Amino acid sequence: MKPRLKVQYNDEIKAKIAETFGVKNIMALPRLEKIVLSVGLGKQLEGTKIKPAAREQVIKTLAMVTGQAPVMKKAKKSVSNFKLRAGYEVGAMVTLRGDRMWEFLDRLINLSIPRIKDFRGLSDKSFDGRGNYNFGIQEQAIFPEVDMANASFTHGMNITMVFKNSTDDQSREVLKQLGMPFAKKEKRN
Repeated sequence: MKPRLKVQYNDEIKAKIAETFGVKNIMALPRLEKIVLSVGLGKQLEGTKIKPAAREQVIKTLAMVTGQAPVMKKAKKSVSNFKLRAGYEVGAMVTLRGDRMWEFLDRLINLSIPRIKDFRGLSDKSFDGRGNYNFGIQEQAIFPEVDMANASFTHGMNITMVFKNSTDDQSREVLKQLGMPFAKKEKRN
């Protein structure tokens, strides 16, 4: 079975975007290329190494949430103020593409984001000028796959949605059509 949001994008949203923005060539339409999840582990350093329990928990959490194994990222430069040397592990990340990306996006929009405490919508200003969208979450508990009873600490993560052939306005409209809950503009008196 094809992912629900992918079918919706191909059948309905592409045509609306082409009409709204006057795109005549279907190859020039904005397309969600990948979703990157990353977790920084700077607070979990024990001297020069990441606490083993923290490392394993982050790897386990990312694997459960995404369905694929994360990659540990190492520092590229040494920074003495942060007691950091080049080559130390500083975080973990996962890159999702294809059907797995669409299924994750569907779960994110419909299951996880509504579980955020005191949620008033995601900022629609977090675009980078090239159509890519970034946002962060404060704790991993919003994902239904994560069992917080077994977690030794809470951590957040950054989620980046990378678009191809897009502008900020086009990406914003694609995400709105997919159901991304952006914050409503408040009217001031």
